[in-house]
Amino acid sequence: MAEHVAILGGGTGGTVLANDLADRLDAEIDAGDVEVTLINDDPDHVYKPVWLYVPFGQREPPDGRRPLRELVDDRIDLTIDRVTGIDADAKELALRDGPGSLAYDHLVVATGSTLAPAEIPGLAEAGHDYYSESGALALRDELLSMTEGHLVLSVIGTPHMCPAAPLEFVFMADDWLRERGLRDEVDVTYTYPINRVHGNPHIGEWAEPIMEERDIDTETFFNAESVDPDAKTITSMEGTELDYDLLAAIPPHRGVDAVDEAGLGDRGWVDVDKHTLEAERADDVYALGDAATTGVPKAGSVAHYQAGVVAERLASEVRGRPATATYDGKTLCFIETGMDAASFVEFDYENAPSPAPASEKLHWSKLAYNESYWLTARGLL
Repeated sequence: MAEHVAILGGGTGGTVLANDLADRLDAEIDAGDVEVTLINDDPDHVYKPVWLYVPFGQREPPDGRRPLRELVDDRIDLTIDRVTGIDADAKELALRDGPGSLAYDHLVVATGSTLAPAEIPGLAEAGHDYYSESGALALRDELLSMTEGHLVLSVIGTPHMCPAAPLEFVFMADDWLRERGLRDEVDVTYTYPINRVHGNPHIGEWAEPIMEERDIDTETFFNAESVDPDAKTITSMEGTELDYDLLAAIPPHRGVDAVDEAGLGDRGWVDVDKHTLEAERADDVYALGDAATTGVPKAGSVAHYQAGVVAERLASEVRGRPATATYDGKTLCFIETGMDAASFVEFDYENAPSPAPASEKLHWSKLAYNESYWLTARGLL
């Protein structure tokens, strides 16, 4: 009987992993000794970083979508369905639409992040975001009509996807408003829940003087508790209240319910060994990307690098060899500092980030990567 690898989630991590396994285990798959199933609840693969550019009119949502079948190796069994239950003891998956259960020998959870604005009273009605397609489009409409007032970017949920994106948004908004001659008429405030402007102290130290230079007000130790859509106010647990004309918020994030119900972790995140990415509460289960609690950012580059580690480990296990590949925490990302300049950081578990000086070259490098991302998803980069 063929050994079955099931991958939950067709985002960056799941897609790269599926293609990597098709390449590493090509002989075993062709011989019928291994089957790989990729399960995703959407026929499209979504590249979410595109949404940052939608509010500024630089991209459209379709720019971040491709049919998943076009990206995945033909030898991968692609199942468009939603996993509603994980039985890690019986090694079975329950599917929303599929008949019966799906058995596996090895499971990889790559279910990513979901937004949970309902956790903050009033946020769903009042806040705009660029972490979803609908949110980015609504935010674009509001920004285009804004000629004066107070723009507030509030980081409410941590951890969240792409930790640098809130900084990018206020830097880009500041530059965008200046280009339109509106910056003097629009105040910009950035809030963050701890005593600095970013979770990583090195990136926070780099960003603070840029904000000061550009007259971007900051409110740290601001843990949003509620939003009043009628009064247009956002109030923190610490008792600070801010008026706004336009609120762009980073909503609370969580994983999928099936993870909690299976006892693999909390809030939908799988507890894993940060080096091997093996689940701590179940055998023959891995998790990667946003779904894994490794302490590194929930970023696409992380999912990409982790996918290679999991693929190598699974290939060893399938062949009856010791799995030795480990993840070192490698993370890299570009950080837009305006509409035509960006910085770059690279770090891991041992080495702290040191943002590069912002330049137009790095900005175009980020845009070039966004265009070539589809090659990454196909496993070609």
